[in-house]
Amino acid sequence: MQSLFEYNWQVRDEWLKWCESIPEQELFAKRTGGVQGILATLVHIIDVEYSWLLALEGKETVEYTILEYNSLEKVRTLSNKVTAKVRALLNVVLAKNPSEKIKVPWRDEACSRAEIINHCIVHEIHHIGQLSIWAREIGQESVSANFIGRKIL
Repeated sequence: MQSLFEYNWQVRDEWLKWCESIPEQELFAKRTGGVQGILATLVHIIDVEYSWLLALEGKETVEYTILEYNSLEKVRTLSNKVTAKVRALLNVVLAKNPSEKIKVPWRDEACSRAEIINHCIVHEIHHIGQLSIWAREIGQESVSANFIGRKIL
C-alpha cells in the first residue's frame, strides 16, 4: 500500500509541475466533471487524503478548499505539508487491524480501515484521470500515469 501512496505523491508533484506551464485562467476555469477545475481538483485530492487518514487516527479533520488555497504556490505548499504528515502517519495506520471499523463524521456507515486506505489510493487515481482529460481538452500532454519506471519498489 505504501508504494501506491508514493506513486500518487509522485504523480501529484508532476501535475503541480505541469501546472507551471499552464495559464492561470486555465487552472481556475470551471470544467465539466471532477471538482470545478484543475487547481480545485488538486486541493480536493489533498483534502480527502488527509481527512480520511486523520479519521483513521481518531483525530479531528480539517477542510482545505480552493478559496483558501487559491494559487499554484499555495497548493504546492499544502501538498508538501500534507504529504509529509501522511508519510509520518502511514506506517502507524497500516500496522493497525485492517478489519477494524471506523466511523467518520461525513458518513452514516462505518468503514473498515482497509476500505479507507484503498479509497484514499483510488480516489486520487480517479481524479488524476480527470486531470488527464482536461489536459487534452486544452491541447496539452498529460502527466504519465505509468507506475513502471518510477523506481518506487
